[in-house]
Amino acid sequence: MSRKTEILLILLFDFIAINAAWYLHYYLRVETGVIPYSLRPDFFLPMLVICVFWFLVLWFFGLYRPWYAKSRVDELSNIVKAISVGAVLLFFVIYLDDETRGGAQVSSRMLIVGYWFALIVLVGGGRMVVRTIQHKLLEKGIGHRRTIIVGDTKRAHELLDLVKNHPALGYTVIGLVTPQQSSNGNGDNGVPVLGTYSKLSQIIREHSVQEVLIALEGKHQEKIISLIDSCNGIPVGIKIMPDMYHIVGGQVRTNQIYGVPLIEVMPQIMQPWEESLKRTIDIIVSFIILFVGMPIWLLVALAIKLDSPGSVLYKQERVGKDGKIFNIYKFRSMRSDAEKMSGPTWAGKNDPRITTIGAIIRKLHLDEIPQFINVLNGSMSLIGPRPERPFFVDQFNKQIPLYSRRHAVRPGMSGWAQVKHKYDETLQDVKTKLQYDLYYIENMSIRMDLKILLMTVYRVLLGRGH
Repeated sequence: MSRKTEILLILLFDFIAINAAWYLHYYLRVETGVIPYSLRPDFFLPMLVICVFWFLVLWFFGLYRPWYAKSRVDELSNIVKAISVGAVLLFFVIYLDDETRGGAQVSSRMLIVGYWFALIVLVGGGRMVVRTIQHKLLEKGIGHRRTIIVGDTKRAHELLDLVKNHPALGYTVIGLVTPQQSSNGNGDNGVPVLGTYSKLSQIIREHSVQEVLIALEGKHQEKIISLIDSCNGIPVGIKIMPDMYHIVGGQVRTNQIYGVPLIEVMPQIMQPWEESLKRTIDIIVSFIILFVGMPIWLLVALAIKLDSPGSVLYKQERVGKDGKIFNIYKFRSMRSDAEKMSGPTWAGKNDPRITTIGAIIRKLHLDEIPQFINVLNGSMSLIGPRPERPFFVDQFNKQIPLYSRRHAVRPGMSGWAQVKHKYDETLQDVKTKLQYDLYYIENMSIRMDLKILLMTVYRVLLGRGH
């Protein structure tokens, strides 16, 4: 089933379920006379509003994301969570409506419970129908994902047999990737050998691979990390055999699909509702700071212009989410020709290239304010790994394993590494900060973002921020 067909079916079933539950609720609430009204409530306009409301709630909880060979029970659990939150919100709205109209509050509350239950049954039931259809199609080989298996050991052969014996997993193995190219170009069971480990990223792109299954023995720890690192920045799913869990050190999460134990590497990082809330907070905070503080920022711009020749804003290329290049903006705090002779280099705490006004705005961290433009347009977030320049990223990718993992999320104005470590002055500083960044990425949550935000404000007020 194509992604477009899947979405259309889900939207159709959800639309029918939501409106059927609303009709049932309206009938019991109004038509039966259980709750007396001096003014009869409308039917169609509230139904339209309620329908949009539920679509937004389900989207907020990530229930319109791609579903691929995942547990139907897990999806049903998420539906219960989403509808429960939405029902609580509606409870207060309907409670206020009944208060205004003089309706019976106890009856109204009981009807909300019934409405909540009806929605779970109808929406959940509709989803189960769609997922069951998908499951049956996968068993017949329809909708499979192009897959390669990395390895040539006994475990790789076991995994190949496992995939073939469980078509509902949705994998069609198009080839193997081995340590060495075979002489005849064929592996076991007629599956071709597409190339060697060193060409993994090239093979993925050339063959439009959607899933990578890694089957290596535990002694190949460094090789597994290297293979995972080579897939960074490529939109491909990665799974490994179960006993490799301890190797990647927090980079994996267990995922059992249809009884087949596989481990998902670098899965979805935040819950969908948290991603939505994180982005909403980014937009609100950046908008408020940019526009409410506009008079102050104009004064800063004027001071910079009077202090030294050159533009007010400093623009520089940085590497963002998924390795995309974007321009970061800051108030200029250095001479306009700061890197004319030296080339790209790190800024130090007492850098001689910093201007008089630049030293003041750096001390107060006002030079960072224009980055809220980047937050507003979505190239950055308030919290995340600090974006680095392409020149240094190229170097670090060669010297530090998993460095490109930082680009799995939006870069931030502040981050766990910034509140826990000092300025980058050596390669060891970069490695240390990477550990903090990886920890943040694997533990991202709204709670952690708020913690970092409070720590950032505290350090800025004390003049200790980096």
